[in-house]
Amino acid sequence: MARTIDILLVEDNPNDVELALYAFRQNGIEERVRITRDGEEALEFLQCRGHFASRQRSEGPAIVLLDLKLPKVDGFQVIQTIRSDEHLRTLPVIALTTSNELSDIHRCYALGVNSYILKPVEFDRFSHAIRSIIQYWFTLNQLPVTR
Repeated sequence: MARTIDILLVEDNPNDVELALYAFRQNGIEERVRITRDGEEALEFLQCRGHFASRQRSEGPAIVLLDLKLPKVDGFQVIQTIRSDEHLRTLPVIALTTSNELSDIHRCYALGVNSYILKPVEFDRFSHAIRSIIQYWFTLNQLPVTR
């Protein structure tokens, strides 16, 4: 079964969501993005529970773009939960955040994040970052076969 949702964007800031969606549209992938607004909703989506109980794991995503400073469940807890879940542990997780704190970077990698990208504030740089993420993760990188 083909995946219909390739990217999960976990972001609570509405302006950053709109900026990301615009950048995705500019790169031709708007229909392949699912958005969750907090860590709890992201985990429910990924683990097919709550409002997403009828979702099939085979529906993706292929990667997670994760903000760290989230309500309810923060990004660190999301990474930790993903890496401890038998069905999700190989899912690529990319921290896409404004935090350039060394402690956050080290903590993310210690928890098993695949990449840590500082979220540019200027649209052109943000769009370039999104384009680079897409090119690497969907063109160059070999993704694991999903659940």
